[in-house]
Amino acid sequence: STDSITTDTITPDERGYIVKVGDIAPNFTAVVAGTDDTLSLSQYRDKRVVMLQFTASWCGVCRREMPDIEQQIWQRHKNNPHFALIGIDRDEPDSTVLKFAAKTGVTYPLVLDPGGDIFCRYAHRLAGITRNVIVDTDGRIVMMTRLYDEAEFNRMTVVIDSLLNNLNDID
Repeated sequence: STDSITTDTITPDERGYIVKVGDIAPNFTAVVAGTDDTLSLSQYRDKRVVMLQFTASWCGVCRREMPDIEQQIWQRHKNNPHFALIGIDRDEPDSTVLKFAAKTGVTYPLVLDPGGDIFCRYAHRLAGITRNVIVDTDGRIVMMTRLYDEAEFNRMTVVIDSLLNNLNDID
């Protein structure tokens, strides 16, 4: 079984990722901050776009990027039944995550990642955040970002828009 293999032994790419575009996004289950609810990536397989945002309150780049994610992505698509956005907060307690959400003004769901175990399914344990992973309706990774580069961020919004728009006529 592959369960005995730790992802720490996989050689990361130059940005610290151990997954690549085209891979099936590793599933996870996590508790939603401020609730007793859990969510799993697999429950969103009917979505045409799932955006995973890896973050933490101590990450200055994350604090700069999150209001833009909130305004340019979440507010535009949150009512689209084909879209989901999950913020994954690395190894911080519930109270810290809730304060962080309030401070950055984000209203999208943030889930807890104790020990960084979800993060480690996507990137090397010692790799940094912020990171965004865009997953399509087949559960495959279509784009991954690292740090907060405006051109890359804009490309990501175009990828999300095109995935949502290209498929609207299938309904």
